[in-house]
Amino acid sequence: MSEKIDRFAVIGGSQAYTLLQKGALGGRRIGPRNTPFGWSQPVFEIERGGAPPFYFLSRHGEDKYAVTASFVNYRANIYALRDIGVTQVVSWSGPGAISAGYAVGEFVVIDDVIDETRSRPSTFFEGKGIGFVRQSPTFCPRLRRAIIAALEAMKCEHSTRGTYVCTEGPRLETAAEIRKFKIIGGDLVGMTLVPEVFLAKELEMCCAAICYVTNYAEGVRSAGGAGFQPGRLFEGLASDEEMRKVDEAVALLPEIISRISASLAESAARDCACPRLMERYRKRGDIPDDWKEWVRK
Repeated sequence: MSEKIDRFAVIGGSQAYTLLQKGALGGRRIGPRNTPFGWSQPVFEIERGGAPPFYFLSRHGEDKYAVTASFVNYRANIYALRDIGVTQVVSWSGPGAISAGYAVGEFVVIDDVIDETRSRPSTFFEGKGIGFVRQSPTFCPRLRRAIIAALEAMKCEHSTRGTYVCTEGPRLETAAEIRKFKIIGGDLVGMTLVPEVFLAKELEMCCAAICYVTNYAEGVRSAGGAGFQPGRLFEGLASDEEMRKVDEAVALLPEIISRISASLAESAARDCACPRLMERYRKRGDIPDDWKEWVRK
């Protein structure tokens, strides 16, 4: 089974709101959408340089960092995008590096996730007998290939593998926690991709993530690194030069996204497994074709 591509969307992460403020993304503000799970963040329709239009949602707010990752309404955001016909989502995120092998400002197309969150609503299917969705691969291979192709075409420094550890927040992690995450196979640490990717998969949406490294996590640097610096972003975990590299990476995201959108538009169908993730329940007669009935309260 393959499905005609409908619409593509990007969920913006750290500093997405600054691009909206600067007009770097442009586009038409559709606004927030009311869903069975509350109001989503505002949705924008973006057109850039003749590329097919796509949708954009800044998970933390549109004019400042208004909502920390712990309190983002992930279900409302994913539902809102699906409701306007989005079937493919790229999530961007600015995590810290657990592995010293990554450079600050480097892009990472992660391929797996470790869930260390504790209290976030993590499914659309509360109290229902459905939702056993396989998580290998965690991210859509087809969408990952489109991201990697865009980064290669732009000659961006990037890695094509990485495991993202998602913590609850809003506090940053302790050095001992970072050591634990390294032991269990984590490469990057952030707060936003869970439950976002899992919710998208529950609605049979393709989902992939593009990360840019914002700093080295607590304890990764040598003992000679900078100490606590009050009043600065991450209180000294990132130097001025590193923050400059992060700003450069963020500035490239509109072009990267436009290339991904154009690449996806050239394909006629989603030939991945994503449109069939709930097929077992359809075959058993547990769910109808209308996805809204799956999540109706």
